[in-house]
Amino acid sequence: MVPMDTEARYQLIVRNTEEIVTGEELRQLLETKDNPRGYVGFEPSGMVHAGWMIVASKITDFINAGFHFTVFFADWHAYINDKLGGDIERIRLCAHYMEDCFEALGVPREKVKFEYASTIMDDIDYWEKVINIGKASSLSRVKRAMTIMGRTEDEVEVDASKMLYPLMQAADIFAMDLDVAYSGLDQRRAHMLARDAADKLGWKKPIAVHTPLLAGLKGGNRMDPLASKMSKSDPDSGILIHDSPEDIKRKIGKAFCPPETEGNPVLDMARLVLFQRQSELVIDRPEKFGGALHFHSFQELQDVYAAGKLHPMDLKTGVASGMASTLAPVREYFQHHPKNLEALRASFK
Repeated sequence: MVPMDTEARYQLIVRNTEEIVTGEELRQLLETKDNPRGYVGFEPSGMVHAGWMIVASKITDFINAGFHFTVFFADWHAYINDKLGGDIERIRLCAHYMEDCFEALGVPREKVKFEYASTIMDDIDYWEKVINIGKASSLSRVKRAMTIMGRTEDEVEVDASKMLYPLMQAADIFAMDLDVAYSGLDQRRAHMLARDAADKLGWKKPIAVHTPLLAGLKGGNRMDPLASKMSKSDPDSGILIHDSPEDIKRKIGKAFCPPETEGNPVLDMARLVLFQRQSELVIDRPEKFGGALHFHSFQELQDVYAAGKLHPMDLKTGVASGMASTLAPVREYFQHHPKNLEALRASFK
């Protein structure tokens, strides 16, 4: 691979992002380090949906920009958050399945490090970091950050272990000596907690990179993307990456798809997933309704839809076909590597 200059690396990292905190810090990092350290963290908590396609694409961008990149599976965090019945072995089984998912989505296994929380938590230095971050953070700040785990502030009153979660997520970043913390916008408060603690403790401040969230197919609160994001807990709210073409067609066929472009989860799927992975979207229509349409950019699709020249059902048909085609390699991967997927499925029975 031909070495890239700083600007090319910077543009690779910032493309298709929602927010960089801060862009100036990122430029300085890329100017001073050939191989910075970055990560994204996940709770192993269920089947993987199409929103992860955004993450897989961005991880590939980090790798191509020269990063040493870690995919972090927060097994004990998931336990605290009562995921998968609080069964730690089941949680770790889910993490193994998620490793397969990233490889199936095109992330080269040999170029990322898969790390588990349980492997870094044996070190007393980790827990010293948790305590120091807690000392540097107010109780109200930590409670506000609980939204990163899909919880309200009041739920800490039920189970005090949940108060540890934001402190642990911040400590993960420092324990792995990371330069960049990457996530969807839903994890922003954890990154801001870590940056604030770094300022107070004199530690290296992590740069935060956030990509948009893929909206659930049922729609929701247009003003709050965190509340309407695709969810693993509602099977029909999103597309699983190994869904059959028939399931994809059925789910998108039932999706919320208003005539407007704002708050339209089907258009969002075209924008955030399809046009990031393919150069053309074809929408087949009978000749009596105008025949096939070929779109070569999301802007082109959006303009035609906003003008009322494309029916919502035709949009759904085209996006469903595009998703089925784009996810074909994933289905093929799991046909050849079914072990962890089948074991996780069996654990739900």
